[in-house]
Amino acid sequence: MNDASHAPVLVEIRGLSKHYVRGDQVIPVLEDINLDVAPGEFVALMGPSGSGKSTLLNLIAGIDKPSSGEIRVAGVDIAQLGESDLAAWRSTHIGFIFQFYNLMPVLTAFQNVELPLQLASLARRERRERVDTVLALVGLSDRKDHYPNELSGGQQQRVAIARALIADPTLIVADEPTGDLDRVTAEEILDLLGGLNRELGKTIVMVTHDPKAAGRAARLVHLEKGVLVD
Repeated sequence: MNDASHAPVLVEIRGLSKHYVRGDQVIPVLEDINLDVAPGEFVALMGPSGSGKSTLLNLIAGIDKPSSGEIRVAGVDIAQLGESDLAAWRSTHIGFIFQFYNLMPVLTAFQNVELPLQLASLARRERRERVDTVLALVGLSDRKDHYPNELSGGQQQRVAIARALIADPTLIVADEPTGDLDRVTAEEILDLLGGLNRELGKTIVMVTHDPKAAGRAARLVHLEKGVLVD
């Protein structure tokens, strides 16, 4: 008999809480969160506005730090890392996809995707080969010399996904990746994310308010007022 307690875990969250202090006021955001994400899993975080889902995503990605509790990603307790170590860890382990793409307008699609590799000790030829590979993967080889304002919203999000993939991250985190797209384009982006999960085995944690988008994930996690609910 298989023991589920010995199943592999990529993201392990225990007793996680997060609050912010504004003057004399303590504002709770997350309370005693316990969550596991297995390697190769596609998880959707859902909840109403203000439920803490984006805060939880930022904590998993090492963009923010918890007030208490543990977050282990691939065995590393990222809550204990200093800022410089955390930045280095993010650059190799996390691929972040934003709702509004966060592309540099003065850079081409190719240059935007290449940007995370600028600090890596890679030869220029290897960097170009990697960029060409991921742009082909997202179907944008013919748009690599275009600037963001020359691309549609869906194409810009594909560039952002390619950028998230360029360092072959351990974990992809996506914050409302279809929130700024029309339904047809959103379906194309969800098809792409699903393919990355199924065909490349990428682990994805996605925040969404859209039940149709959440339905593409293998598992739904619901947050209500900072607490995980069944």
